Amino acid sequence: MTILSNTERSMKPAVATIGCFDGVHLGHQHLIGQVKHEAKRRGMDSLVVTFGEHPLKVIRPGFKPQLINTPDEKIELLEATGVDSIALLAFDKEQSMMSAKEFMQRVLKDIYNVQVLVIGHDHHFGHNREEGFDDYVKHGEEIGIEVVRGEIRSLETEACNKEADSASLIPSSTLVRKSLQTGDVETANKVLGYPYFIEGKVVKGFQNGRKMGFPTANLEVDNEKLIPANGVYVVRVCSMPHLGMLNIGTRPTLDNGNERSIEVNIFDFHEDIYSQTLRVELLKFIREEKRFDNVEQLKLQLEMDEKMCREMGQDRSLA
Repeated sequence: MTILSNTERSMKPAVATIGCFDGVHLGHQHLIGQVKHEAKRRGMDSLVVTFGEHPLKVIRPGFKPQLINTPDEKIELLEATGVDSIALLAFDKEQSMMSAKEFMQRVLKDIYNVQVLVIGHDHHFGHNREEGFDDYVKHGEEIGIEVVRGEIRSLETEACNKEADSASLIPSSTLVRKSLQTGDVETANKVLGYPYFIEGKVVKGFQNGRKMGFPTANLEVDNEKLIPANGVYVVRVCSMPHLGMLNIGTRPTLDNGNERSIEVNIFDFHEDIYSQTLRVELLKFIREEKRFDNVEQLKLQLEMDEKMCREMGQDRSLA
């Protein structure tokens, strides 16, 4: 697998697709599978063209994205698809002003030798976002790029929240974000095709959990990573692997201020892991964060949470 920069020219002709691919969800995976199939059929390389940073950070200065994946995580997930090459664009002002036709000629054709471009069903690119698939086909005919419409991947009805509308049956990064923002990690995980994960460095916290018999690892996470809704989740710590319970929120019972924290209590684990990096997969939302009258009530609730998390963690359907 090769990662190409903005200027590394590809000599071998390629079948490509382009997009942000935030989440690399089942829809993205299906599209990339189509690219790989076409590339193999035509004896070409398969190529995913994406961005190191979110394009809106260039177009709207001060914009702070809430990403399903950090750039490094996205590359890791794209590599796992088995695509031949990934073109990682350093999106800049010059590129933001290119029309779709200019981008197809100057970047896709001239740099990456793209012969076939597979376009996602709802994807638009170039400075003029009013252009669509028929325009891309016309530009491609003039430039020498065959433009193919990507197939739509639909989820089974039971894969989504029962209250979701019909559009929610089509995997999208927007659906993943909305699900996570309401704590619905089960829907998010089914759309992604893998458990949503948070990765961060273990840092010193208030150590209140330790005093109650529930020591926690406090995670320092990339500030552009989307953090799900406040509350308690059953999780799996990948590198160990151990089950645990994760709390996201402001710890209102302990009056630790308004700063949001991400703390994981790892079951049956007692080692010192300060400064280490943990990846935690979220399996199911347990309850909302709430204020208790005293620490004893909080401790009793944590005991019930642990029991529930251990039981749910054994549910193979969440794996």
